[in-house]
Amino acid sequence: MKNRLLMVFTLTFVLLLGACSESTIPEGAEGGGQGNGSGDVDQEIIYAATSDVVGLSPTLTNDSVSSNVIEQVYEKLFVRNPETMEIEPKLAESYETPDDLTWVIKLKEDISFHDGTPFNAEAVKYSFDKLRDPETAAPRASLLEPVDEVNVLDDYTVEIKTKYPYGPLLSALSHANAAIISPEADEKQDLMQDPVGTGPFKFVSWTTGDEVVLEKNEDYWEGAPDLDKVTLKVVPEISTAISMLQTGEVSFIDGLPSEQISRIEALENVDIIRKEGTPVYYLTFNHSLERNQDPEFRKAVASALDRDAFVEKLNGLGIRNDSILGPQVFGYDEEASDAGTDYNVEEAKKLVEENGYDSEPIKLLTANRDNFVLMAEIVQAQLTEAGFTVEIETMEWATFLDTARTGAYDMTFLSWSNVTGDGSEMFYPNFHSDNVGNSNRAQYSNPEFDKLVEESRTTIDENKRKEILNEANHAMLEDNAAIVMYHGIVTAATDKSIKGLQLDPNGQWNLYNVSRE
Repeated sequence: MKNRLLMVFTLTFVLLLGACSESTIPEGAEGGGQGNGSGDVDQEIIYAATSDVVGLSPTLTNDSVSSNVIEQVYEKLFVRNPETMEIEPKLAESYETPDDLTWVIKLKEDISFHDGTPFNAEAVKYSFDKLRDPETAAPRASLLEPVDEVNVLDDYTVEIKTKYPYGPLLSALSHANAAIISPEADEKQDLMQDPVGTGPFKFVSWTTGDEVVLEKNEDYWEGAPDLDKVTLKVVPEISTAISMLQTGEVSFIDGLPSEQISRIEALENVDIIRKEGTPVYYLTFNHSLERNQDPEFRKAVASALDRDAFVEKLNGLGIRNDSILGPQVFGYDEEASDAGTDYNVEEAKKLVEENGYDSEPIKLLTANRDNFVLMAEIVQAQLTEAGFTVEIETMEWATFLDTARTGAYDMTFLSWSNVTGDGSEMFYPNFHSDNVGNSNRAQYSNPEFDKLVEESRTTIDENKRKEILNEANHAMLEDNAAIVMYHGIVTAATDKSIKGLQLDPNGQWNLYNVSRE
């Protein structure tokens, strides 16, 4: 069986690659990390984000802003190549599977953490054991839920035993939350505030609400990066961030808002990157509330939403598709693209009137990000037309995540970038009852759906897995458990001096290969 699962993963990701669009990466973007930057240009990059990081520990965070910093500081055993979509070793050297429940991973040698301690099998065991320890309360502990035990065979060999055959394990190990941390640093300091990894950049400082500063790791095991300094600057207003990009005060922004895209395209000093991605944005219910457990109520809400009208406002930065699994995600079937509840405002009005759904206002929770606010405003108007009473509550990103996790809302907008590119890793963390109160912010609990998700994780045959995931997808659509607003196009805008930046389909990026010319 040695490497049999790797062949399966390779085939899967090659098939997914065929659906990907070409990235408009600036010419010359393939250099980096090996002295490609111009000697007379400041090798510094300033990235503007509308939200601050939640924290800097891969174990304890689960948001895109934090991940963008964590990805520069920490590394995983495996990574997904953004061009080929194949899983490739990073800190791992190789692996084999003696049987369906055993993974033996050889590690690269002579690598050190930023604090000087060695990267080895003990560090891997420590990191994975902490991630899956219930006392840690890691938001993505579900990544390693199938793992039964992690054993150190020698200094550079780790054995992972799973409870059941688990096809997506390598995908799970390529996730940012499966990054390897320094055991010594974790025991003496707070990695949420002071991170220590093996990556190409080292942590310098974090001024809450203002900026995070990183510096070049001169001793990086693959060779020092070209960039000397990286700063994440918190700029709450995207319009201000665009102005700063125009004047050169910042050099890089991502997640471009649809209403500003024409303005950004007009900037002569800016290049734009676009790529079909894995992010999905959806309206969901707090399924723990009695009203939201009424299928007629959910149908009334779904019938009231004209999602085509919303997607038109995205100016080409969103794809209309009912399917919860997007075209770039394993398990997607095109027949699900129009399998959701059709827009029918008269049907919605009828259901509202017959059932008295207008008697109690809906608390619609949203993050203070541009497209989230746009979704909230349009959905509020459409639901109001159908007879509902809707009150919008807007929150800063970190507060929003915590509030959604505790279920302090009626309906909300959520998103998922699906870093692993696997449908099981969309459904299990977000909708399986194991994760209610944690990553399952929808509080969704459905035993029949749970069973399908579990089968998708324990089945090795990829064709069978795809059938199961498609069945689970249709079950959610028929249940109106989540109503997909759109699937995302991942985007970034950079100063023309920036070379080498590549976006993953999940929207993440790594600055090791980036330089300024």
